[in-house]
Amino acid sequence: QVQLVESGGGSVQAGGSLRLSCAASGYTFSNGCMGWFRQAPGREREGVAGIYTAGSSTYYADSGRGRFTLSQDNAKNTVYLQMNSLKPEDTAMYYCAAGCEGWFGAGMLSVYPYNYWGKGTQVTVSS
Repeated sequence: QVQLVESGGGSVQAGGSLRLSCAASGYTFSNGCMGWFRQAPGREREGVAGIYTAGSSTYYADSGRGRFTLSQDNAKNTVYLQMNSLKPEDTAMYYCAAGCEGWFGAGMLSVYPYNYWGKGTQVTVSS
């Protein structure tokens, strides 16, 4: 049974930073495809970034490119999303997902490839 557990959310002022973590269990982390999504109230869930854990190939949405960085710790089966220069419009529930094998580039930012989802961690950025 695949489980994804997010952590690291919180409240920060604009310009601040947060690092989100996604710990995976029951998933072939060493050769997987994982992504981060976010959903603000009244809006659709949108892709933020995706990563192939074998080789650390990454893809970012325009909204986070240059500010957000994905990394991984294979020993901990954990993917991280480092978010810098946060803006109020980054406020949302952030979700980790897994299962995008066979999808690349912008396809990794669609919800459809993903079979597994975490419960989310809230990020609030104040101006």
